[in-house]
Amino acid sequence: MTTLAGLRRSGMSVDPQTFARDFDRLPFGYEHDLSGLDLLAFEALRALAERYERDYFVASGDNAPGTRFYAAAHGTYSPLEAFDRLATSNQRILLKRPELYDGGFADLLQALFKQVVELRGGLRGERIVRLESSILISSGGAVTPFHFDPEISFFFQIEGKKIYHIYAPAALTEPELERFYRMGIVSIGQVDLAGRDSGYEYVFDLAEGKGMHQPQNCPHWVETRSRTISYVFSFETDATRARGRTRACNHYLRALGLRPSRPGLQPSLDARKAEAMRVFIPVRKRLAKALRRG
Repeated sequence: MTTLAGLRRSGMSVDPQTFARDFDRLPFGYEHDLSGLDLLAFEALRALAERYERDYFVASGDNAPGTRFYAAAHGTYSPLEAFDRLATSNQRILLKRPELYDGGFADLLQALFKQVVELRGGLRGERIVRLESSILISSGGAVTPFHFDPEISFFFQIEGKKIYHIYAPAALTEPELERFYRMGIVSIGQVDLAGRDSGYEYVFDLAEGKGMHQPQNCPHWVETRSRTISYVFSFETDATRARGRTRACNHYLRALGLRPSRPGLQPSLDARKAEAMRVFIPVRKRLAKALRRG
């Protein structure tokens, strides 16, 4: 079995030129040596699931990628119950933040993130505001519907075969992103698959030892070929959060009939938009909460 000490010396096998060119811009694949870790073995994960009373999401597998993300039955089973039904019914299990439940996962997360920072050449003045991992366990034949995530991720296939259909961020329009970021939340972004430009699509045939980089705001859907175990870690920086707030501001400017510039074209203006939303979004949330109570 692979030890964590050994992992610190290897982890991901990524082409440095590919990383420099495509990090947080386009999806790319790589190899890894996580599949032999004891803490990611099926029985170890089942034991971990027994400790979860929150920080999880359990749902049945969807039949089609274009269905709404939360349309499938969910919340019916605990993680442990879902584990024991993987072979007899279609289940998807998400164990969030395992590093809070097992120190081995905390070490794993830090080792892998250190490698990413080194490949990037440091944080380049950015500050990490969220760094966490997740474990995904699915029955064979499960489909995860089309959606996007507001974070930068690195995905590792541990067991089984999974087909990952992922689109470059440019597949999403600015109004689609703005509608999500105006809410000021960390959650999945629901968008439609129908009519999406297939020219932006990348398809990764993932198996044990294969991995994939998922930039922020890459819409994707997933299908499994067998029982699968996957590990993913994700992070946000103050800069990626600020881009989200800039898009939130653009949503309201667009509603006024204006044509706001997309983030990155006018950095000083982006900063003023982001700062305005830093104040406005919490106020809007409190107001909405008060109105619901009233």
